[in-house]
Amino acid sequence: MSEANLVTVEATGETVGEAKWAALRELESLVPGLDREQVQFQVVSEGERGLLGVGFSPAQVIASAAGDTASGSETSSAASGPREIVERIAAAIGADVSVSAREREGVVTVTCSGSDVALFIGKHGQTIDAIQYLANAIMRSQGEDLEVVVDASGYRARRTATLESMARKTAQRVSATGRRAELEPMTPVERKIVHEALKEDPGVETASEGSEPNRFVVVLPRLVAD
Repeated sequence: MSEANLVTVEATGETVGEAKWAALRELESLVPGLDREQVQFQVVSEGERGLLGVGFSPAQVIASAAGDTASGSETSSAASGPREIVERIAAAIGADVSVSAREREGVVTVTCSGSDVALFIGKHGQTIDAIQYLANAIMRSQGEDLEVVVDASGYRARRTATLESMARKTAQRVSATGRRAELEPMTPVERKIVHEALKEDPGVETASEGSEPNRFVVVLPRLVAD
């Protein structure tokens, strides 16, 4: 594997398998036409489940693959602005992370890694979502027509998978019982993921209720017209 074209990402998960899956998702977004069979993994930590949830630590892997990411290079002027914004915010909140960025088809993805990613992400992703919101607001104020996505060690892929799974299971329960179900409070970014996951489900519909920061998604049985 050529070192010059080596793309490397770090990812975590509840298990090594989940961490590898998250790393693959991130590599696929970085390397067009990624050959999964050529991806090499290094298991940094197998994680600890702890007792009754106490002492839990995630599994961590490093994944590497050969690929050309020139079209999404962080050296582009489009990517440099969002990267600098996130670097300043990370420094302001005391998060020791390394920051890289790439631009592809009008979307700049800023990826952070390092010892303080948990602080950077925050509880239920509240911090990373706030940073993403702020980065987009700053770019818009500067007249830049770009979407900024802020990620950290594969968090977006893992959280999306978790929310989609929870949404599907909730939809199955609502369809079976005919009773509405309220999900936990989520950020606007996360609520959108749930809405999108269930928008084609013929048995349920979704709505958002409550006030920020405790706004949540409600899954309801879909009414069938006579």
